Amino acid sequence: MVKKLSKTYRLSLGLALIIAAKGARSQSVFPTGVTIYNPAKAYNSFILHSSPDNKSHLIDMNGNEVKSWSHIGFPSEIIDPKNNGEKKGSILLQLENGSGIYGGIFDNKVVGEQDWNGNTVWQWGKKAPGGEARQNHDLHRLENGNTLLISFVDHIVPGVSKQPIGDQTIYEVNKNGDIVWSWNTGEHIDEFGISPLGRELLRNVYAEGRKGHGFLTINDMQPIGPNKWFDSGDTRFHPDNIVIDSREASFIAIIEKKTGKIVWRLGPDFDAKENDSKGSNFGNSVNLRPSLSTNVPRPVDRFSGQHDAHIISKGLPGAGNLLVFDNQGPSGYPQTNLPVQLGSRVLEIDPVKKEIVWQYTALNSNQPVWNFYSSFISSARRLPNGNTLIDEGMNGRIFQVTPAGEIVWEYINPFFKESTLSGTQIINTNWVFRAQPVPYNWVPDGTPHSEKALEAIDISKFKVIQGNQTLKKD
Repeated sequence: MVKKLSKTYRLSLGLALIIAAKGARSQSVFPTGVTIYNPAKAYNSFILHSSPDNKSHLIDMNGNEVKSWSHIGFPSEIIDPKNNGEKKGSILLQLENGSGIYGGIFDNKVVGEQDWNGNTVWQWGKKAPGGEARQNHDLHRLENGNTLLISFVDHIVPGVSKQPIGDQTIYEVNKNGDIVWSWNTGEHIDEFGISPLGRELLRNVYAEGRKGHGFLTINDMQPIGPNKWFDSGDTRFHPDNIVIDSREASFIAIIEKKTGKIVWRLGPDFDAKENDSKGSNFGNSVNLRPSLSTNVPRPVDRFSGQHDAHIISKGLPGAGNLLVFDNQGPSGYPQTNLPVQLGSRVLEIDPVKKEIVWQYTALNSNQPVWNFYSSFISSARRLPNGNTLIDEGMNGRIFQVTPAGEIVWEYINPFFKESTLSGTQIINTNWVFRAQPVPYNWVPDGTPHSEKALEAIDISKFKVIQGNQTLKKD
């Protein structure tokens, strides 16, 4: 937390450098907690995130922790009270993790629901195939009280491998723990638009069989919910249908819940016209376009390594459009050519016209495009006032932007832990898989929260004064 004393700013956690709205995350030392906050322009709420410290943290707009649970989620999710008998403050998370990589989040044994006081009120694992939940990447409480989640399964995928490989299945589980609906990724491999070359590359990668986090890495799964497209007669957008996206194969799709068929898809087979150079500052080089094109609306250009694709809910600005965090991280069969000036994007897409109607890159905040980048994990959520909450996951940075790109709230996750996230090398990281905005009325009444403004600091006018661990103006 940064505190202002006259013209001097002191960092409560010792010697640090200030990197605020105009800085990139490459320094060895940097502030944590809230670094920017404009209450008048921000949408004010709680924010939930899990951290490498194996906990789930609920913070207020000043970064104060108002509640924590001693379990991680991948992701954790505060349940909308209307989907939970009007109970406030309940959370979905992982109750028992395994001993594998990344803290055992991928070989977890039990997932479940805890109430505001940390009591387990529902759990699932023993009734799962193989007796372990193996939940990953998403889980969601439905309006009917059932829980939708992604789980791993090891089996042979015809046309991909003759040996068992890691695959993913979506389960709908009722309150008794019974599976009432399921959908398996590998059974629909022919519906994802993967080219013959891509299929050959897939077979080469998995020829000998390989366990893992899902050979296509379905990292997102969200029911569409009520929407204008279905209201106007487009049955592809039935409220029960499910949006998924594949990190490895670079596509977003809609599963028809009733039949299991893919009824809408974007990527991976983009047309040349979807990559035209209009709006690019660097000529006609195809691999430069995605991060630098600024003209909207325009046909969707090639996203890569994307996360958190979902239809914006009714009642929110942009309702019915698709919102997705385009990591611009390595992915695809064959792999996508990435820009030299690499940066992530948040895209709002008209799913019928398949046009980008709004986007955010660091350029929208008058920064170099590379100032905003997360090659993996991450999320983006539309807020009631039209702002967007963005999780730049690999850097543990969560921030809120206006439609024009002004950063009105920024938070650097202070919860670090040593991890083997990068292979076998031990690193110290504060990564955040996903950030969830939580309305004040979703938690018990009277839960305290703070809304004190904090101005962004111009880092060009501050320096570290050795000895007293103070930042002063030049």
